[in-house]
Amino acid sequence: MPGLVKITEHNVEAACRLQVRPDQEKYSSPVAWSLAEAYAQPDIAWPRLIVEGDEVVGFLMGFFDIEWDRPDDRRSGLWRLNIAAEQQGRGYGRFAVDAVRAEARSRGHDQIYTTWESGEDGPEGFYLTLGFRPTGETSGGQIVAVRSVH
Repeated sequence: MPGLVKITEHNVEAACRLQVRPDQEKYSSPVAWSLAEAYAQPDIAWPRLIVEGDEVVGFLMGFFDIEWDRPDDRRSGLWRLNIAAEQQGRGYGRFAVDAVRAEARSRGHDQIYTTWESGEDGPEGFYLTLGFRPTGETSGGQIVAVRSVH
């Protein structure tokens, strides 16, 4: 059964070694980049490693309570998701989305957001399968999508 752990001095190196498939690199940022963003924005970033036993199998970073287009539009959701190339197709991505949903629900949110880049081999099908629906918005050229936390 997978679990979530905080990134610490004991596992940060393993986190930074995590690699997605080569064809997915254009759709995801390296974990080290995500950790730098989390360090720079600690009030909103929620970085976690996905582990199976002692093995790091993935990385997720949630975001909570960011101001979107206007001060009264605050959003939370999945900011980054990297599943190790050799671990894909085993349910870890679904586990990550469910973990962010649970955390958002515990913070009183009704929905979560994510974004993705369009592309023939991109992550759109994965997110649609998990219940995300495009909002019609874009952010930095990416599709914005939302789903319920329930």
